[in-house]
Amino acid sequence: MAQCVQSVQELIPDSFVPCVAALCSDEAERLTRLNHLSFAELLKPFSRLTSEVHMRDPNNQLHIIKNLKIAVSNIVTQSPQPGAIGKLLNDVVSGSQPAEGSVANVITAGDYDLNISDRSIKASVPWYSNWKDTFMELKESSLYTATTPWFESYRETFLQSMPASDHEFLNHYLACMLVASSGEAEPMEQFSKLSQEQHRIQHNSDYSYPKWFIPNTLKYYVLLHDVTSGDEQRAESIYEEMKQKYGTQGCYLLKINSRAPNRASDEQIPDPWSQYLQKNNIQHQESYEDGPYTMTSIDGLPNNFRVHPLQLDQCGDPPNTDGSDHTKFASVHETKKASTGVIRGACLTLTDHDRIRQFIQEFTFRGLLPHIEKTIRQLNDQLISRKGLSRSLFSATKKWFSGSKVPEKSINELKNTSGLLYPPEAPELQIRKMADLCFLVQHYDLAYSCYHTAKKDFLNDQAMLYAAGALEMAAVSAFLQPGAPRPYPAHYMDTAIQTYRDICKNMVLAERCVLLSAEILKSQSKYSEAAALLIRLTSEDSDLRSALLLEQAAHCFINMKSPMVRKYAFHMILAGHRFSKAGQKKHALRCYCQAMQVYKGKGWSLAEDHINFTIGRQSYTLRQLDNAVSAFRHILINESKQSAAQQGAFLREYLYVYKNVNQLSPDGPLPQLPLPYINSSATRVFFGHDRRPADGEKQAATHVSLDQEYDCESSHQWRELEEHVVAVANKGVIPSSFYPTQYCLNSHSDNSRFPLAVVEEPITVEVAFRNPLKVPLLLSDLSLLWRFQPKDINGKDIETVRERVTGEPEMIGTEVISEFLINSEESKVARLKLFPHHIGELHILGVVYNLGTIQGSVTVDGIGALPGCHTGKHSLSMSVRGRQDLEIQGPRLNNTKEEKTSVKYGPDRRLDPVVTEEMPLLEVFFIHFPTGLLCGEIRKAYVEFVNVSKCPLTGLKVVSKRPEFFTFGVNTAALTPLSPSASENCSAYKTVVTGPASAGTALVSFASSGDFGTSTGQQPEAIPVPLPDSVLLPGASVQLPMWLRGPDEEGVHEINFLFYYESVKKQPKRRHRILRHTAVICTSRSLNVRATVCRSNSLEDEEGRGGNMLVFVDVENTNTSEAGVKEFHMVQVSSSSRHWQLHKSVNTSENKDAKLASREKGKFCFKAVRCKQKEAATQSSEKYTFADIIFGNEQIISSASPCADFFYRSLSSELKKPQDPLSAHPEKPVEDAVRLIQKCSEVDLNIVVLWKAYVVEDNKQLIVEGQHHVAVRALGKEAFSQSQKQEPPEMELLKFFRPENTTVSTRPSVEQLSNLIKTSLHYPESFHHPFHQKSLCLVPVTLLLSNCSKADVDVIVDLRHKTTSPEALETHGSFTWLGQTQYKLQLKSEETQSLQLKACFVHTGVYNLGTPRVFAKLLDQVTVFETSQQNSMPALIIINNA
Repeated sequence: MAQCVQSVQELIPDSFVPCVAALCSDEAERLTRLNHLSFAELLKPFSRLTSEVHMRDPNNQLHIIKNLKIAVSNIVTQSPQPGAIGKLLNDVVSGSQPAEGSVANVITAGDYDLNISDRSIKASVPWYSNWKDTFMELKESSLYTATTPWFESYRETFLQSMPASDHEFLNHYLACMLVASSGEAEPMEQFSKLSQEQHRIQHNSDYSYPKWFIPNTLKYYVLLHDVTSGDEQRAESIYEEMKQKYGTQGCYLLKINSRAPNRASDEQIPDPWSQYLQKNNIQHQESYEDGPYTMTSIDGLPNNFRVHPLQLDQCGDPPNTDGSDHTKFASVHETKKASTGVIRGACLTLTDHDRIRQFIQEFTFRGLLPHIEKTIRQLNDQLISRKGLSRSLFSATKKWFSGSKVPEKSINELKNTSGLLYPPEAPELQIRKMADLCFLVQHYDLAYSCYHTAKKDFLNDQAMLYAAGALEMAAVSAFLQPGAPRPYPAHYMDTAIQTYRDICKNMVLAERCVLLSAEILKSQSKYSEAAALLIRLTSEDSDLRSALLLEQAAHCFINMKSPMVRKYAFHMILAGHRFSKAGQKKHALRCYCQAMQVYKGKGWSLAEDHINFTIGRQSYTLRQLDNAVSAFRHILINESKQSAAQQGAFLREYLYVYKNVNQLSPDGPLPQLPLPYINSSATRVFFGHDRRPADGEKQAATHVSLDQEYDCESSHQWRELEEHVVAVANKGVIPSSFYPTQYCLNSHSDNSRFPLAVVEEPITVEVAFRNPLKVPLLLSDLSLLWRFQPKDINGKDIETVRERVTGEPEMIGTEVISEFLINSEESKVARLKLFPHHIGELHILGVVYNLGTIQGSVTVDGIGALPGCHTGKHSLSMSVRGRQDLEIQGPRLNNTKEEKTSVKYGPDRRLDPVVTEEMPLLEVFFIHFPTGLLCGEIRKAYVEFVNVSKCPLTGLKVVSKRPEFFTFGVNTAALTPLSPSASENCSAYKTVVTGPASAGTALVSFASSGDFGTSTGQQPEAIPVPLPDSVLLPGASVQLPMWLRGPDEEGVHEINFLFYYESVKKQPKRRHRILRHTAVICTSRSLNVRATVCRSNSLEDEEGRGGNMLVFVDVENTNTSEAGVKEFHMVQVSSSSRHWQLHKSVNTSENKDAKLASREKGKFCFKAVRCKQKEAATQSSEKYTFADIIFGNEQIISSASPCADFFYRSLSSELKKPQDPLSAHPEKPVEDAVRLIQKCSEVDLNIVVLWKAYVVEDNKQLIVEGQHHVAVRALGKEAFSQSQKQEPPEMELLKFFRPENTTVSTRPSVEQLSNLIKTSLHYPESFHHPFHQKSLCLVPVTLLLSNCSKADVDVIVDLRHKTTSPEALETHGSFTWLGQTQYKLQLKSEETQSLQLKACFVHTGVYNLGTPRVFAKLLDQVTVFETSQQNSMPALIIINNA
């Protein structure tokens, strides 16, 4: 149970007090009513004695009575009706509420506000973590005062309004005060009339009510004297006459009204009556001007409601116990109105207060207590004399009262409590009467003995109602006995409750038992038993009683040693339900709110929904609209597990309540709506116009759009491209103010800076909505909420900041979506636009819309994905206008130590764009842009550039990671067809018709890489677009040809183009703009080209210089005909190099047009020579020699666009590949030597194979062209047109040791050394010698030595070498060199020398002359390198006998 203001030792004596009747004359009543009080009410604040009282028990032992209180009430001659009592109790409870405002704070998040009492208790520990610990802390807290004043008021009123009954005497009148005024004509005669009236009421059979304790009731005569208007001498004389007639012990002169009524406001006197009268007189605050009091109209006397709260003749038809809400509120209102301005005790001074207090003391000491003491003695003597037993009841046994029973009855009659009535003089009732008297004067030992004795007699007689009463009071007496000689007999109470409820069907008495027993059990900390007792008495006959008892049971659960929190909450819900049925809306709301604090956040969603729904309903009924909105909001925002129909009901209820709230303040700020959910972090902002759809062959650049998913890798690539082109535009330096352009901002982008928007270009905000309910939501008039600060050109504010939604269209235009439907449990994005028309600072705050549901439907099929496509298709059942803010949390900071050790978030400014001045806006369209190509295929397309803004643009560049994919050509491109509508079979190349004489022979031309916008030394990605006059005016468009070449690798390729352009007028905040395009090309296999180069053995050429090479080109058709390719025709093979050129074709066949069908291979062999010396001298290092060997009648000029463009682009990408570390870092002299030796084997020759293919597409035969590039870099090393797939390395064992620092070997490889000196032996292939004439055969042999390097070389030729390998001996015979066996020579750069040698043979055979060992070293080096030229090819000679 809740904690009470009184302890149970104080509560019970105050609930059972001696009752005294008051009977007043008209004049006496008039005197008291001058103070707006009846006589009984006048005495109420002074009815408790301030000192101890002494009396003697039947054994003449002194007994002390402490804090004795008496109850004085006017006589009421009819028993109060149960319905009227119920109405009174209902009003008492409704009039006692917790402190105002405490209920409003219970629906909160975070820490709980425990409102389980009239004070709020903060529970900082989350309840779910540890129920018990939390409550132990709460109970020990000084704030924990969980009182329930409404229950205490109910209990007090209930106990004092109980009607008197025949089976007990506790509330029977012991005495009667007869009150007359000294101002009456005949006061003594008036006393006689009053005495006779009292006698008539008590002894006349017409009056069954009120009940009197004993026939000889004490009469106490009180003379009221008005000090201000009365005659004091007359009063004293009358009082003397009274003393003579009634004795000094039986009368009293009470002087009151020492102040005149008109002086009432001069001096403030305390009002002790308010706490007694206002508590219970909620509905029955009578006006005292009702009409004159008459002796016959006893029923109309004023009441003290704490004893007899009702005037039955004024009740009419008693209302229902659980009176309606409206009646309750009306009565409370009337009460407040009636009591306003009434000053009680206005004529009384503090001296009068003391006189009244003294009067009560005198009455009690001299009248009441002696009367009670005498009555106890009489009852004791009467019982003993009647039974003839011993003088004291303390030694009584059961035999004392075993005689003189009521007439014998049948068994049925005995068991029927209503059939068994004792006559008033029955000894059993005398014992009960004596017990009650002892109990009233706190003589609990004697009372317990009497109750215990009476209980046995009643049980023997089967008088169950009497027995239950005796059991009840015996238990209470045992508990209240001083020194606690025996434990509290709880089983007595249980039996009494069961008897009252089940046998006697008297719920009022059962309820009294429960209230008393529960308090007693609570005082003994037996909360579990108390709770069970309280719950047991809940029933359907009284909702108010059940509600109060369930609430007290809940408090028992919370006060246990181990608090049972969920039981507390569950019983609070039950109590709230019963309060609601009883019409106690405020108490019902309070109970549900308190229970909600327990269920909140535990995952019991259905329970939470039920509680919140009830809280919402009750709050709305009580016009607590904010609480109602908050409760319904909780139902909607939690992940509800309710059915669709239930959720629809919740939503409609919420909208209805919300609408009423808005109607109260229509001009107030827009409220925050809970639905639909908005994922703020998923909000995306796009700056710019929507992309145009493709129009026939015209395709717009993909650029950036909200339909594209964010890709981190792609974003990084775009950023690199932009940085590169900005660096190129700014002469190789990226400006410090540079910041990558971001057209679309999302949760992955860098939002730490204020984004830049451009005037007259739309801002699109994509808001991610989610509907958590199973019913569709319809948002109407959906738009963005924003705030704008206009600026002038200098950046100064123009006007004050104001929040706007749709106003000020000249500043910011706002798009409104008329209807936006979100189906059940659907996530959907809305794209809302703003159109800035002025520069300044824009802040997008949130969205504003009407929230509603669809009339009469639960599920609706979605109609498209575009926002605003539901216009006018749905009828709203109800809607409310509101807003939701977009609040985006920035990224967590993690840079400094402070940020790492705390939780700090950076700003996210994607919704705060700065609107800048107008900028040029470029649109790019691609015409005839292919989606599929063969590897290496050349295709011509057109690009259209359009300036759609009002500013001219300049500095247009395009940058790509794959520059080898496209070219805009150079000025020589004018020879190719310009119009996109030109013939499909028109070649993309620049061609010249040649005669038959040129077949197989190279046609030479020259070009510089600078002519093609690139050089081999720098990255070629940033390519200027050749605009006429380099400026594109507003509204102007230009079409330019673009050649494309299919990438060498088959598959799908994404190729990114970034177009960069600037404004002619320089802007301070934004210097440039970009446009993105991603082309997706699917390539299929075509040709695979391999090339190798080896030195020619012949050292003579046309110019008399060494340096011829043979070039072998293998071409394989790898196409599998899936692209409709029939066959490939080799049209031309070209070379491009700064040092070498193709000279002629070695194996030109008669069929000049070389065809390759599927999977066929072709082999070509060409002779290559060095470029002519004069050409090499005059050309710069960037000048390339192009040599074309054609197989048909048309020469494709390889040094012109687009052939040369793609060659240079492939060359640049080749040069970007990682270089050999030796060639990259020549540092030491030894490495210089190695480098010179390496250069001997290097070849800088690039082969371009040009081809045509016939493709069948859509039943048409098309001719496609293409070219493949092979870069040959070293002698004897195969080069490929496409990178070869690497074989995966074999698995190796892990090595757990640190590898030694392996330095690159400075010794050249054998292959490189063999190419330093080129050797050639000149001799006759066969030689005839007559061995029979001359045994030795001498053959002259010329050894040619050629220096292939650019340095001077010392050469040593050693002829002493003998072949030792057995294979060589078997194949070739042995011979001897004659003459000088070692030669030392010095060869200048690229010089050739000859040595005349003689070989000596002794018999015929085949001999290998390639035995000389040639050593070489650079002129200024010490290290000698041996060449191994002879190993490459044997020099065989045949010696014949002549």
